[in-house]
Amino acid sequence: MSTLTVFLYALVVVVSLLLIGIILIQPSKSGGMGAAFGGVGESVFGGQAGSHLTRATVIMTAVFFLLTLVLASLIGHGVRMGRSDDGVTAALEAAAAPAAQVETTAPKAETAPKAEAAK
Repeated sequence: MSTLTVFLYALVVVVSLLLIGIILIQPSKSGGMGAAFGGVGESVFGGQAGSHLTRATVIMTAVFFLLTLVLASLIGHGVRMGRSDDGVTAALEAAAAPAAQVETTAPKAETAPKAEAAK
């Protein structure tokens, strides 16, 4: 795997964890679980926290999708050019070759059952 791919994967993990945290921090529109536990809701983060958290959610979602598209493009072009960044394709092909040889050398079973031949 190239260094760029590993870095982008790590960045996707960090952004996704931040996105999960931002979504969980946001107060719900109807009170939800916050109202069940004392109704603290908006007073913890302030009155304008909803708009800032919403903006942060939109930005982090856009960054997540952009990183995911870049990773898909890098990996897709690597496979199309015949490169295998992590060697998985080569390992699968190597494992499939002996299995194909075993199938061709296996003896064929008799077509008629022996029980019917004895009658």
